Amino acid sequence: MDTPPHLPPADAALLDLLAALRREEYAFTTITPASHARIISRKPEATSLRDIFGWSLPFRESALAPHLLHLLHTAGALEEDGPLRRSTLRVSSLDGLLFLHSAFPTVGADAVFFGPDTYRYAALIRAELPRLGRVRRIVDVGAGSGAGGIVAARLAPGARLTLTDVNPEALRLARVNAAFAGVAAELLEGPGLDPVAGEIDLVIANPPYLVDAEARAYRDGGGMHGARLSLDWALDAARRLRPGGHMILYTGVAMLDGRDPLREALESALPALSCTLAYRELDPDIFGEELDNAPYRDADRIAAVAAVLTKNERP
Repeated sequence: MDTPPHLPPADAALLDLLAALRREEYAFTTITPASHARIISRKPEATSLRDIFGWSLPFRESALAPHLLHLLHTAGALEEDGPLRRSTLRVSSLDGLLFLHSAFPTVGADAVFFGPDTYRYAALIRAELPRLGRVRRIVDVGAGSGAGGIVAARLAPGARLTLTDVNPEALRLARVNAAFAGVAAELLEGPGLDPVAGEIDLVIANPPYLVDAEARAYRDGGGMHGARLSLDWALDAARRLRPGGHMILYTGVAMLDGRDPLREALESALPALSCTLAYRELDPDIFGEELDNAPYRDADRIAAVAAVLTKNERP
């Protein structure tokens, strides 16, 4: 694979790592953290590429080919675990591509998350984007690994892709992931749409939507039981979209006594911003373990939802 000239050596090593794993026909589907913990409890040490780069298990240097070990070392993605080694990054499969993201467990403040939400987000983009007509500019807000934006860009040849995030490590991995996918992307550091200038045809977003005691950026969605950030990004997009533009929003909502507070807030606010809303549940019950925590004691469930906003052609 040709290395883009703008990639520093550490990131070029990550690009070479993805290419090497593809040659090995590597594939891995990332599951929820709770399920992941159950699986790795069965096996203390890695013996395969999927163990090392998927399950994030510690490994002996002899378990990994020397050229792959060298690439991890060059990328700064290798750490000691007693007498063993561990990759600080995971690699997951989606749409025939491979994506770098943070190793399990994702506890760091700069963790880059990828999991079942990513697969549902990509599926929503695949379902909705072809219906929207010509798209000239796509902005993936809080892009993380860049998976959503990359999926969208491949569905809209010729569209300009912008990825934003507050996390420099997310933008680093998104840059490598986009290069591996053969997708040109502009990467901007900053919250929401703040760093983006100009007209936007399509905003896509998979915001953090849980209440996180440590307020980690990849996980914490703020007030409204975690839905506040989703609401803020949706209303900001509604203000910034060109006439006829759209937003595809995938997020999670805590349902309260049968009510959906995010849907209610959007339905109340969007008409004044000249936007219409198509809204539906995608999965009625996700991250059920969160219901044991104090912030969710009054919630019925947490649901995955899809919201598609459309800016009216005329105010």
